Amino acid sequence: MLVSLSDVLTSEGKVETVTEKTPIHLTFTNIGVNKAKVTGTAELTFDTKCDRCLTEVPTAMKLKFDRIVYSPEAEVSEEEDTEQSFMDGWQLDVEAFVYDEILVNWPAKILCKEDCKGICPVCGQNRNLKECGCDTFVPDPRMA
Repeated sequence: MLVSLSDVLTSEGKVETVTEKTPIHLTFTNIGVNKAKVTGTAELTFDTKCDRCLTEVPTAMKLKFDRIVYSPEAEVSEEEDTEQSFMDGWQLDVEAFVYDEILVNWPAKILCKEDCKGICPVCGQNRNLKECGCDTFVPDPRMA
């Protein structure tokens, strides 16, 4: 989905809000010449795999957007973040924008439960369901 920001980027004080039936709500506010602030929220749920046992885990994510976007004609200083892969000329690619936010906010570790035992490194059995009885002792090679 592309959203044209030409009005917001060129009209001082201009505010435009996009609200759909989807859980993504965006507000675009002009904050200077050829600059706009994008704020909003989204609630997403993904079916992902547990990092230890590989079972399906529904992962809920609440995103809050607060980014500054620039027009193609903007003069941007070196201190300002100029990575705008989600901008296509004067248009904001909402899918790419949300994807960038998901990547930044992705949890470091996803577990099905806090005390997940994972899978057996020998036979591959999910140890949360059944103990396999494999010998998982790894001797210290320094003591050999």
